Amino acid sequence: MFRDLAIRDLVLHARRWPGVLALALVLPLAGCATDSDSGSESRANRPDTTPSASVPSGTGTGTATPAPGIREQLRVDGDVRQYLLHRPASASAADGSRPLVVAFHGRGADAAELRAKTRLEKAATARGMLVAFPEGLGHGWGAGTRATKQRPDPDLDVRFTEALIEHLVRTERADPERVYVAGFSNGGSMALRMAAERPDLLAGAASVSGQLPTGDAAAEPTGPVPVMVVYGADDPVRPLAGLPSPPPDPREPILPTRSARDTAAAFAAAGGAGEPVTREEKGYDRTVWRLGNDAPDDDDRPHGTVRLLVVHDAGHTWPGSTVPPPEGFGPVSKALNATDTILDFFARPGS
Repeated sequence: MFRDLAIRDLVLHARRWPGVLALALVLPLAGCATDSDSGSESRANRPDTTPSASVPSGTGTGTATPAPGIREQLRVDGDVRQYLLHRPASASAADGSRPLVVAFHGRGADAAELRAKTRLEKAATARGMLVAFPEGLGHGWGAGTRATKQRPDPDLDVRFTEALIEHLVRTERADPERVYVAGFSNGGSMALRMAAERPDLLAGAASVSGQLPTGDAAAEPTGPVPVMVVYGADDPVRPLAGLPSPPPDPREPILPTRSARDTAAAFAAAGGAGEPVTREEKGYDRTVWRLGNDAPDDDDRPHGTVRLLVVHDAGHTWPGSTVPPPEGFGPVSKALNATDTILDFFARPGS
């Protein structure tokens, strides 16, 4: 059940980790209190190194019944952060490395809710992929670059994500060349911010019902990276055309956003893409920009695309989900399975 009243009121080889200010290690779950209130974000940055341990998931605060996996904790910038980790049964490469997907839940939700809605860990595990579902502080993410009273350090979640990826590459043999981020709503915007600001860290990103923040909170794409934006044509919470002047939220301001198309186009421009091609598919419209079409050949440039999928008769929902959305969020489309579509895109971003 979503706890964000403001959203309801809206009706509603190697990759580098630049800027990681705190290397993190997993902490024992027993005996550790988690600071998830907004006040914990104002602490001074300080590295922490602590022995690791893990326990089976099943004690989370989400509404969904957790699937087998482990709930772990990570100390970053003085905060204890939690995440759910799902491992595939076997490695996907001769060296034992595995692709990694980091999936951000929506604002007011949690990792277990996103897992239930997307069934992402089952689809990813079948593809030999690690999946990490991090928990946002205060059940949300700092998807924008503007400091707020609730988030005085707007870069905290970027550093947390960098540290989480670095840790999983080191301890779980995640492949640093195949790291992906995805998310829903505010979590989708967080995934897009990571793609915008850390394109060298990622092999791809996907957002469902999330757009790039704009205005004084803008996150601007800075380099080429394959990106997919999936959006409901009838989203009543965060409209397809964006929300340039959102109403205030007493708990945490809702950020203004670009439209879904402008979001995708910004990534296309940063990747040197040519003109887009739009095609009508069954149940959705697909617009594709091919990265690097108007740029000189460069072996370091990713071979991929930026894609916008506008899903017909869909609201602020995850297409293909079997979990009913909150009242007022609009319908769930069955014309597209967003989970499989995103993972297929990650595997073949140029096809």
